[in-house]
Amino acid sequence: MPSPASENPAAPAVLVVDDEGGIVEALRKVFAKEGHAVVTARNGRHALEVLRRQPVDVMITDLRMPGMEGTDLLKAAKAITPEVEVIVMTAYGTVENAVAAMKLGAYDFVSKPLKRAAVVATVRKALDKRALVVENRELRAQLAAATAKSIVGNSQVMRATLEMAEQAADSSATVLLLGESGTGKELLARHIHRHSPRAERPFVATNCAALPESILEAELFGHEKGAFTGAVRARTGRFSQASTGTLFLDEIGEVPLPVQVKFLRALQEGEIDPVGGHTTKVDVRLVCATNRDLAREVKEGRFREDLFYRINVVPIRIPPLRDRLEDVPLLADHFLRMYTARHGKSVLGFSDDALDAMARYGWPGNVRELENAVERAVVLTRTSQIEAGDLPTELRDPGAAQGRQLTISVGTPIEEVERRMIIETLKFTGGDKRLAADLLGIATRTIYRKLESGLLRREKDGELGGDEDVLH
Repeated sequence: MPSPASENPAAPAVLVVDDEGGIVEALRKVFAKEGHAVVTARNGRHALEVLRRQPVDVMITDLRMPGMEGTDLLKAAKAITPEVEVIVMTAYGTVENAVAAMKLGAYDFVSKPLKRAAVVATVRKALDKRALVVENRELRAQLAAATAKSIVGNSQVMRATLEMAEQAADSSATVLLLGESGTGKELLARHIHRHSPRAERPFVATNCAALPESILEAELFGHEKGAFTGAVRARTGRFSQASTGTLFLDEIGEVPLPVQVKFLRALQEGEIDPVGGHTTKVDVRLVCATNRDLAREVKEGRFREDLFYRINVVPIRIPPLRDRLEDVPLLADHFLRMYTARHGKSVLGFSDDALDAMARYGWPGNVRELENAVERAVVLTRTSQIEAGDLPTELRDPGAAQGRQLTISVGTPIEEVERRMIIETLKFTGGDKRLAADLLGIATRTIYRKLESGLLRREKDGELGGDEDVLH
């Protein structure tokens, strides 16, 4: 079994791995004298147990051991703890094996018979590098936190979109953001707020499709205690929360007609009626968003014409990613920096093949899909750059996604057919409920309702992701 760590858990942790007990004990004494927290293991399997249960800064391991050789341990250790620095010990005359190990990610090697001064110096250098990596990661995390909500893009269409948004920001006019799912409507709404005279006031974002119809009115306009069953206390609505600031209403096309009437009054009169309460004045700058054709919704009787004209004062269409592919390298690099910092990985960039694959892809899920693809690649890559093979299959073979099929047996109950269609479409869209609803030709609220009712319980419990808009 692996030995316990030394009595100084705050000290840099060194893991010694060798099947020769004499070498293990000698190195344990050397590193303990240097003030390190030392833990030992007699084989690769025991070493992996240590790495799984406690943090290790440097691992020094023999290359030739029974059961699991040092190179296999190196690969497994880097998969479990990518930041651990690995030093390999090699017998005289097998330096080429040590060089091969360094190509797999080892920091350095020392030759047997071991010399105390050389081993101590090598471990010190490895610890210095480890400290530098940690410091750089923290700095990158700070940078990522500062830039995570910034808008990245230098294409002509994106510059024109931002220019229009900043012009609209100076006014108090209602803005309607139009665009496909995943293009970043909420992020652009926040950009408008930051450039408006209300920048220091509240910004309240609400996804209208995510709120069940039964509570949508109360959530938006508030309610008094006892106004309806379950109203055990008074609640301030989103309009009041955003008073003097900006209210962003995403999926405005999903609002039912009865609630649209109250929206209209809030816009025309600056007044809201909390459920069970009295009329209240509000001062709100409204930014709405939708991926639906509201003009068609008006013609088909699903959206009030007078409300449409009230919110369509300054329409801004956000271009899909396929119309600004020149922004893909900038966006990919932005997400790379963000997720290497978040996941503690040392990934420096993309290979030419990976960049070519991303440039050729149509990005039906837009920027959100690109972000997910980069995060996945950062997590899975084993090298210092992202290769084409680290990207999702559909990027490397665009025809693969189009060829997906779902086989359903004759006689399957219609409820099960519907459930499986929604589940598989959500998997295809990476959990993007709005894109899935568009592909299926149903209302986004339908998917939210089924999630809330438990019909898609497995997916709600973790298989599928969220659907926050990202523009960057």
